[in-house]
Amino acid sequence: QVQLQESGPGLVKPSQTLSLTCTVSGGSITTNWYWWSWIRQPPGKGLEWIGAIASTGSTYYSPSLKSRTSISRDTSENQFNLNLYSVSPEDTAVYYCAREMGRPGPSHEYDYWGQGTQVTVSS
Repeated sequence: QVQLQESGPGLVKPSQTLSLTCTVSGGSITTNWYWWSWIRQPPGKGLEWIGAIASTGSTYYSPSLKSRTSISRDTSENQFNLNLYSVSPEDTAVYYCAREMGRPGPSHEYDYWGQGTQVTVSS
């Protein structure tokens, strides 16, 4: 079965870059039909979709975050990455990677999730 694992620093200073990696096993990130997504959940709030990368390398981003977000991939390692630039304490959240079923749209559906990783933005 497909497994996803987030990794990266748990503490980031304001104005710096939040960088995370999602390592995928049991399935290829280049397989058709699926997108590979980043989602976050701030404390006390709901899930927020950040963006996704397709099997072809195409990307989509949330309009509210696209100016600060970059998603990339390393197919040789079966990994995809999140860079969120110029962070503030409002970016503190649990960050998840997940496999999204089809092209992202008004709603989202995922079949596999990572366990999530806490990232705190603080000086």
